[in-house]
Amino acid sequence: MNVTIEASGSIVIAYLIGEIDHHTAAPVREKIDETIKFAKPNHLIIDFRNVTFMDSSGIGLVMGRYRLLQSIAPSASLEIKNVTPQVKKIMELAGLGRISIIKEIKNEKN
Repeated sequence: MNVTIEASGSIVIAYLIGEIDHHTAAPVREKIDETIKFAKPNHLIIDFRNVTFMDSSGIGLVMGRYRLLQSIAPSASLEIKNVTPQVKKIMELAGLGRISIIKEIKNEKN
């Protein structure tokens, strides 16, 4: 698991790459947290386009970043982007739809 982060103005985008599981989530969390603490964004986007596998650690990853974001900027928003329909359903069942916008991956053929 790797993460590439872009920070521009009040927006931070974290592009997740690879597998998210118990072993790989910690360094990703740390890198995103460092950026949130430094940039203090009003909007955080977590992009799942290049995630090949996710277990419950992915849910924890999102929830923890939301909590940190809210502790730094209570009016800040979270967006989860480019998830598969199956992952979107799991995230919504886990309650992530109440704390963030969840957008499915777009079909690039259209």
